[in-house]
Amino acid sequence: MAVKVAVVGVGFIGTVHIEALRRLNGVEVAAIMGSTREKSMQKAEQLGIPKYYWNYDELLKDSEIESVHICTPNNMHFEMCKKALLAGKHLVCEKPLAMSVDEAQQLNKLAQQSGLIHAICFNVRYYPLLQQLKSMVLHGELGEIYAVNGSYMQDWLFFDTDYNWRVESGLSGKSRAIADVGSHWMDLLESTTGLKITEVIADFSIVHKTRKKSLNAMETYTGKVVHADPYQYREVPIDTEDYANVLVRLDNGAKGSFTVSQVHAGRKNRVYVEIAGTKQTVAFDSEHPNYLWVGRRDGNNQVIMKDPSLLHTEVRHYADYPGGHNEGYPDTFKQLFKEIYVTMASKEHKIGTMVYPGFRDGLREQILCECIVRSHLESKWISIL
Repeated sequence: MAVKVAVVGVGFIGTVHIEALRRLNGVEVAAIMGSTREKSMQKAEQLGIPKYYWNYDELLKDSEIESVHICTPNNMHFEMCKKALLAGKHLVCEKPLAMSVDEAQQLNKLAQQSGLIHAICFNVRYYPLLQQLKSMVLHGELGEIYAVNGSYMQDWLFFDTDYNWRVESGLSGKSRAIADVGSHWMDLLESTTGLKITEVIADFSIVHKTRKKSLNAMETYTGKVVHADPYQYREVPIDTEDYANVLVRLDNGAKGSFTVSQVHAGRKNRVYVEIAGTKQTVAFDSEHPNYLWVGRRDGNNQVIMKDPSLLHTEVRHYADYPGGHNEGYPDTFKQLFKEIYVTMASKEHKIGTMVYPGFRDGLREQILCECIVRSHLESKWISIL
């Protein structure tokens, strides 16, 4: 019998969840919920989903629904997650887990006590070649890691007419670029290397001090067009960062840095990480996700191509297509959800050392993000408690 899932939030990321879930065996997207009755009904009809809700409490009363995916604005995550856990529903939440460390601690404690599946959607770590990089680190192929660097670059908020709920701190939190995409970078760094960030110092920039908010609703990544009529917009002051640089220190003594931006023209959604060890350096670029660069001092550099037959044995199941058949962003969600729902079915499933990110990871990123914000405000190094 298929696990019946409800997806709450039917914007860009909610649709990504639905598409990925539908690619799994033994999982059925049985219900969705949007912000209004009309939106919920329209999306359910468009996607062929049998049930739709516009009241969250009513959705949680549905005994057929075993698992809930939260894909709503950030300020709704805490209450929705708490209610789902108390209602006995397995739970997958988009990041960030909550709006504060205190809220994230409460959810993590409740989730640990519940015995239910509780996952946070750090999908980036599920690119097959990032799993290969993790395996290479575990096998000692990089040697001792002494330096890390990278970035997460986007341009979807490049113009001052680009607007989304994420730019409003009341809906998204005190941080935007760091919390929205920098959290992915830090998670992939820690999950891939096994190292922990111990100290940070950060510097933020708000490129657009005000933005023009369209009087008509716009969805994420819709490619907005500047409208000549000023009456189509209203000016809104912005207090969340467009751009940030962060220096980090790691628990093995390694040093590093990363940059995040949502205003770099031409960078649509680029994750880059480079890890330097005493034996070799390895780099991953999500704009070329089926290749992993390996650098050497005493020999030719190498490019590893995504091919299950050529990956480490414990990594092969993360690549579902043969060499030459590319896998990318949508596949990361599928691989994450596959691991979650296999766990749910077996109650004890674990593949090697690679398990899905849980609310403990969500709490970890909340702590890191708040320390980075504090570092920027106080212009000093902050230790991660």
